[in-house]
Order: sequence, then structure tokens, then C-alpha cells
Amino acid sequence: MSDDHDDHGHGEDRPEYDPADKDLPAGEPPLRSTAPQSDYTGRDVGVGVAVLAVGLVLTFGLALGFVGI
Repeated sequence: MSDDHDDHGHGEDRPEYDPADKDLPAGEPPLRSTAPQSDYTGRDVGVGVAVLAVGLVLTFGLALGFVGI
């Protein structure tokens, strides 16, 4: 398998892959972070609740408005 692809500078700080080396890097931060693992603030929760409230008002408000209640 040849390694002749150009990754356009992505992953320059990543260690070389060695399939024989099964040990994890010691003390290094993760190479990426995904949303469920990331910390979130009270502001993030507030924005989520506001979006939920607007969505519920639109969904049920329009439905009840068309029914005529």
C-alpha cells in the first residue's frame, strides 16, 4: 500500500500510525472532540430551551389555530 495521497496539511500534528504499537499516547490531549463529550454552559442550555419553546409554540399554536380552538 503506498502512501502517496496529499492530505493538504491536515493532521500535521498527528503522530505517525504504527499498527504494531497498541499503546495510547501518554498525557496528550485528544486529537478531536465531539459534542457529547464537550462541556456546555448555562447559556447553551438556555438557548436550547428557548429554541424548544419557540418550536412548541409554533407547532401547537399553528395546529390549534387551524382547528379553530
